[in-house]
Amino acid sequence: MDVAIFGASGATGTLLVERCLTLGYKVTALLRSPEKFPLRDKVRVVHGSAFESASVRDTVIGADVVLSALGASSLRKEDVLERAVPQIITAMQDTSALPKPSRRLIVLGSAGALKTSLDKQPAWRRWIVQNLVYNTFLKWPVVSQISQWNNLSESNLDWTMVMPPVLTNGPGRHVYRIDGDALPRNGSRISREDVADFMMEQIGSTQWVRKGVYISW
Repeated sequence: MDVAIFGASGATGTLLVERCLTLGYKVTALLRSPEKFPLRDKVRVVHGSAFESASVRDTVIGADVVLSALGASSLRKEDVLERAVPQIITAMQDTSALPKPSRRLIVLGSAGALKTSLDKQPAWRRWIVQNLVYNTFLKWPVVSQISQWNNLSESNLDWTMVMPPVLTNGPGRHVYRIDGDALPRNGSRISREDVADFMMEQIGSTQWVRKGVYISW
């Protein structure tokens, strides 16, 4: 299995790299600063940016599956997903004529990407999260996630968008709830470990192809 990973040096991305290597997969990672990545000697490194078409193309060519853990690194308007996701989609679509096209794309998203995400929450919590969190505190990261959803939905790739609430850096519980319609009731957090495990499970599954899926403790 050849796996291409974007956002490999981030907290969730590193977990994905570790899991792929444990399974014996060949990993290609696009890195802006390879010298800072502790697993650089165990992967095929493409030195560049997810905003550069040539670097993105070199990363996805030959991949059986593409994983993305890209996202905002602050609460400011960064436009990371607005700029990077179209590049990844285009590069993958451009492989369609090759002997080994890259069509499977699994991305880390956010529970705030869709207006229906809070439909299963109590009314008081729905108001607080929508107005104080999504519309104010996390305004720009949510805007980026909405953009990612729209770009994926308009593509012809076999994509899956995994949409958790707040991510923690603690140990995984290995037990969590998933829902294809909205965030599970009172779901407010989940560990990156559990999200990484779930993303890995999607590599061999078609259940959530061309769909978003919510995941929470």
